[in-house]
Amino acid sequence: MFRTKRSGLVRRLWRSRAPVEGDGEADSRAHGSGGCCMGKSTKVAKSNPGTEAELKALTHSILKKIKEKQLEVLLQAVESKGGVRSPCLLLPGKVDTKLGQQSYSLPLLLFKVFRWPDLRHSSELKRLSCCESYGKINPELVCCNPHHMSRLCELESPPPPYSRYPMDFLKPPDSPDSVPASTETGGTVYSAPVGFSDSQALQESDEQAHWCVVAYWEEKTRVGRLYSVQEPSLDIFYDLPQGNGFCLGQLCSDNKSQLVQMVRSKIGYGIQLTREQDGVWVYNRSCYPIFIKSATLDNPDSRTLLVHKVFPGFSIKAFDFEKAYSLQRPNDHEFTQQPRTGFTVQISFVKGWGQCYTRQFISSCPCWLEVIFNTR
Repeated sequence: MFRTKRSGLVRRLWRSRAPVEGDGEADSRAHGSGGCCMGKSTKVAKSNPGTEAELKALTHSILKKIKEKQLEVLLQAVESKGGVRSPCLLLPGKVDTKLGQQSYSLPLLLFKVFRWPDLRHSSELKRLSCCESYGKINPELVCCNPHHMSRLCELESPPPPYSRYPMDFLKPPDSPDSVPASTETGGTVYSAPVGFSDSQALQESDEQAHWCVVAYWEEKTRVGRLYSVQEPSLDIFYDLPQGNGFCLGQLCSDNKSQLVQMVRSKIGYGIQLTREQDGVWVYNRSCYPIFIKSATLDNPDSRTLLVHKVFPGFSIKAFDFEKAYSLQRPNDHEFTQQPRTGFTVQISFVKGWGQCYTRQFISSCPCWLEVIFNTR
């Protein structure tokens, strides 16, 4: 029987849909299908044969109306799981489709089919800044590329007991001329690459108006030089098909720990760090959770900080500019004069730390980042 190229693309797309519980496709894609910050997870109901057949028929009918070139764009994004840069998929955003008793917009249905089967409403989503539709209000054509979207984290109250910490990050460093080091307690060591000191790196980045620098750590040892960030968005990854940014896989590490090597191999697509109007957002592109500690994610009146868990496919506003400058602390002068101690975010890949873990401090985590913001 003769089959068109369009039909072949549609079949490949359906086979690449996001798995639901009970599909028997328990691969890494499932990590992004449910859950949000602070360990709150949303159970995805097992697929009902009747609903599955209806969804398949509806998806096929919609995909067959899309141009071949657009189907190829969608397939590239879905099969690479966002690892390959794919263009926007601009389609009518106001077309509604009906699945059972529930109505979905065309973009929402595609996001539900190809990324998050438990997705209910567009308010649960955040568009990535790389997308053409980013910041636009009610455009006629809207991007339906599922990997130009992320799921929003919802902070719970009261939160589960991951960990709380005293505000040690407010303490001034021992020496005003010391290079940026971990704000965590516990005998951290570091080394700058031969022939290029951290002070030189910071001096160069100041000339280029950087908005933050990133340090990569393995346990208590910093690996590589500080990475200065001038562009609004930065990919931090270990292995990305079309990576352009801070590649951790290219850094030379002497750490032979099996745990460090295992976690390093799981960083994969890593995270995307983006400076936006309201603050700095972190998007988890990997297949495993990340853990974040930031002063602006907590209650401003609190004397302790929480560690927040961010699941794959989710975004969190890791640093809020307005909250950062309005923090009322005992040593406001020191806080503003030592921005690296106050304006810092710590991110651990795969492994968490705190009261519920054997790792009490982030310096015990296998692979982690320190993002130090420039407030000048």
